[in-house]
Amino acid sequence: MSKEQILSAIRRGLKRGPLPADQRAMIEGRLATHPRHLIPARSRVPRPEQVALFVRNVEKEFGSVARLPGLRDVPGAIADYLAQQNLPSRFVLAPHEELTGLDWSAKPMLEFEARRAQGSDAVSVQHGFAGIAETGTLMLPSDPRRPTTLNILAETEIVVLRASRIVGAYEEAWDLLRDGRPEGFMPRNVMLVTGPSRSADIEQTLELGAHGPRRLHILLVDDDPAALPPA
Repeated sequence: MSKEQILSAIRRGLKRGPLPADQRAMIEGRLATHPRHLIPARSRVPRPEQVALFVRNVEKEFGSVARLPGLRDVPGAIADYLAQQNLPSRFVLAPHEELTGLDWSAKPMLEFEARRAQGSDAVSVQHGFAGIAETGTLMLPSDPRRPTTLNILAETEIVVLRASRIVGAYEEAWDLLRDGRPEGFMPRNVMLVTGPSRSADIEQTLELGAHGPRRLHILLVDDDPAALPPA
């Protein structure tokens, strides 16, 4: 059934035809302006404090963060984390040009395939779209270069995120998502991830990895001079 057929069926159910021009203009204006909701004061802070708030909230929700000087340090940081956690050196990598274009030759023990994740993959490395400081949340929209399966199937997920992509509030993350996209276009799926998957449904006992990754590790690339901590 086409979009117009669906809308026509709704109009019939409401017993009315198309909206009058003034009402249509009002609705279209509201959709175009994206009115803001209440934004918590804790996220309206200077850039270094915003990034620090993001890190604190990630760690509060059982995630971990390592700050890196640049993207070139990502392969070494992945190798270090896998060794610390006694994890295999093989992983599935998001087919994003920022990750596939890195020089991996300095860490020859690392083995990866750039593709969607499968049920047999133990570790995934995802490219982060944005981070939200007020809750320590990652915004991970579906994209051929950021397969959603990387966020779900592996027991350990590593996300590479630029500090310049950390915003204070959810509304600002949605602004980033809308920016530069064709009018009316949105990703098929947008995942908001706060820490590793967990549940306390059974006897109020916290269980990590209940519905997704048991570990969430963020490699935070300090590419924003304004967000660096004071010397």
